[in-house]
Amino acid sequence: MKNTWSKLKPYLRWFILGGTLFFLTSTFLKHWQEVELIQLGWREGQLIVTAFLVTSLAHLWSALVWYGILRSFRQSVPLAWVLVVYLKTNLAKYLPGNVWHFYGRIQLLKKTGISVSVAILSVVLEPLLMAASALIFALMGMQFGGLSIEGSWLLPTLGLGIVLVGLHPRFLNPVIEKLGRSKAKDLGETQLLQYYPLMPLLGEGFFVLLRGTGFILVLSALIPIQLSQIPLLYSVFSWAWCLGLIVPVPGGLGVFETSAIALLGSQFPTGLLLSSLALFRVVSILVEGFTALVAWLFGELRIEN
Repeated sequence: MKNTWSKLKPYLRWFILGGTLFFLTSTFLKHWQEVELIQLGWREGQLIVTAFLVTSLAHLWSALVWYGILRSFRQSVPLAWVLVVYLKTNLAKYLPGNVWHFYGRIQLLKKTGISVSVAILSVVLEPLLMAASALIFALMGMQFGGLSIEGSWLLPTLGLGIVLVGLHPRFLNPVIEKLGRSKAKDLGETQLLQYYPLMPLLGEGFFVLLRGTGFILVLSALIPIQLSQIPLLYSVFSWAWCLGLIVPVPGGLGVFETSAIALLGSQFPTGLLLSSLALFRVVSILVEGFTALVAWLFGELRIEN
C-alpha cells in the first residue's frame, strides 16, 4: 500500500490541477456571455491599480515577517538581504512541485552560515503561520461573517489547534534539536526558539488582511459590493487562499478560484465572479513578477556599490 501511494503521489497535484482547470473551463463556457459584456473604465482602473499597490505592500510585509522569524532564532541577517531573497524567490512557487521558493531560500540562508535546522524551520514556519492566520479568519467568518460551510468546521479547527500548539517552543525546540543532530556535519550551534512566535503570527494575520483587501478591491471593480458583505468576503478569501496554500498545486492555481466560486456562487453573478477571480490572479502574478524584478535590480545595485 505504501509503495502504491509513493508511486501515485507525484501525480496527485496534476490530478487536482486538471480537475480544477476542468471545473473553471466548464464554468467559463456556461457564462462566457456575461464575461464578454464586462467593460473596464476609469473607476475600475483606479480600483485595480490600488489593488496592485496593496498586494505589493502585502508581499513586502510578508518578507518583513520572515525577517522577524529569523530574528526569533537569534539570526543577525541584514534586513535588505532578507527582503531581496524573499521577493526574488517568490515566483518559484509556480514551478512544478510548489516547493522551489522554499528550497531557494534555504540554500541562500545556508550560504550566509545559518545552520540547516534554522534555515529549514524559518522557511517552514512562514507558510504554517500564514495558514494558521488564514484559518483564524475563515473560522471567524463561519461564526460571525455569514460564511456557511456545513459540516466543515471540525477539520480546520483541529488543524489550527495542532499548528498553534505545535508552534510552542516546548514542542518545536525538540524538533529543531533532532533536526540539528541529523545534520550535525553541516551545523554550528543549533539555535532554539526562545519564545512563542506570537508577533510573526500576528504579522501573517496582517498579511492575510492586506491580501484580502486586494481581492475585495478587484472584486469591487466588476461587482457592486455592499459594506455588510465585506466580512464575508474576507472570510471567503481566507478560506480559499488557505486551500490554495496547502493543496499541492503550483501557486494554488485553480484551487483558490474553484473554492471562491463554490463559496460565493450564490452571492454574485457567476460570470462576473469568474472574471473578477481571473483578474485577481493576473494582478497577483504581475505583483509577484514586479516585486521580484525590483528586488533583483536592488540586489544588483547593492553588489555594484
